[in-house]
Amino acid sequence: METSPQPWIETLRRSHDALRNRVEPLTDDQLRQRSYASEWSIAQVLSHLGSGAEIFGMFIDAGLSGAEPPGREALQPIWQAWNDKDPRAQASDALAADVALVTRLESLDDGERASVRLALFGMDIDLVGLARMRLGEHAVHSWDVAVALDPAARLAADAVNLLVDTIGQVAARAGKPGGRQLTASVVTTAPARSLTLAVGDGVTLEPAPPAQPVATDGAAATDEAKVRLPAEALIRLVYGRLDPAHTPPVEAAGVDVDELRAIFPGF
Repeated sequence: METSPQPWIETLRRSHDALRNRVEPLTDDQLRQRSYASEWSIAQVLSHLGSGAEIFGMFIDAGLSGAEPPGREALQPIWQAWNDKDPRAQASDALAADVALVTRLESLDDGERASVRLALFGMDIDLVGLARMRLGEHAVHSWDVAVALDPAARLAADAVNLLVDTIGQVAARAGKPGGRQLTASVVTTAPARSLTLAVGDGVTLEPAPPAQPVATDGAAATDEAKVRLPAEALIRLVYGRLDPAHTPPVEAAGVDVDELRAIFPGF
């Protein structure tokens, strides 16, 4: 996992630039078009990213000062203000808020970057953690916009290369066991990773342990469910965005892709 904030911030900048280039030419009718997130228009997805940029700025303030992160009572007025905007303002203001956040991250000096610490979602978060959270949100919601305009759209490869090594943290929050008991080997391509998905009382998706030597005493090999798919598709699966219409070729044995979709219904 990348432990320096710089690659995360650089990838956020590229993600912002790609989103801006995609959104700025859109007409008002296109902004009102439904996004991949079925309850939101494209403008509403952008509004979510805009409010999120404001909130992440507040998280940075708290992390630098040692203050408590803002609670829901502080966030509700921000969400309401963005909900009250018209679609054109949601789009243009979101791009402005987004670039302001990226620019602020870029402007932090080494001492400030090292000093960011805050307790959030039951974890001790540093600047890498904040940038990771924002990149996951930004990359996935940018795809929500892109795929509504181009059904062949995929998550940005540079974001995938970073997010795949932290996807287990998202899987633990997003996964819904639903009474299932499952252990599966998950192998990704582009980039190549080997993970283990375990579903029981909770859901974990962690790097697989080193391969064990093949038994020579005649013991039968243990059957294990196996899945092989692009890393980009794994990230969308965990975020609840791997419906049949947007699923690349997946090799699966001992587990059905529909079962995996049920474990990760999305946020």
